[in-house]
Amino acid sequence: MRQIVRKALPLVLLAVASAASAQDVVRYKIPDSDFPISAAVEVPAGKAMVYVSGNVPPVVDPKAPNDSVAAYGDTKTQTIGVLIAIEKQLKSMHLGMGDVVKMQAFLVGDESQGGRMDFAGFMAGYTQFFGTKEQPKLPARSAFQIAALGNPGYRVEIEVMAVRP
Repeated sequence: MRQIVRKALPLVLLAVASAASAQDVVRYKIPDSDFPISAAVEVPAGKAMVYVSGNVPPVVDPKAPNDSVAAYGDTKTQTIGVLIAIEKQLKSMHLGMGDVVKMQAFLVGDESQGGRMDFAGFMAGYTQFFGTKEQPKLPARSAFQIAALGNPGYRVEIEVMAVRP
């Protein structure tokens, strides 16, 4: 029996690989979950990957000191600002948010959250761009709390990987 499985497995993998290479990007849902990320994303051979460097938030209050959270807003505001910038950058390359297959979000602890990252604020911004009726495609994603970013006012930096359709 073990020998039959060993002989059959390469054929099954070959069939799966052949089918995947002829398909578009495949996004795997998290089983029994409605959390708005993919458990995994499979990119078939021959697709071009685009790696977008980390983006930080734009100034929302030019009267506030440049090194303050007030200048950039709370985590939700910063997340929206960063994702708008990423969306604009992708659009300039003839891509969109639906082409994002992987995201890494770096979040700084928030004093109003007892020094912990404001994950709820991040998600409130994120879900305006992913998992919507207009843009239902979900990337594989990681979110990390980090000690600091380049400016003390930043609470969010996001980098993405997109695939050219």
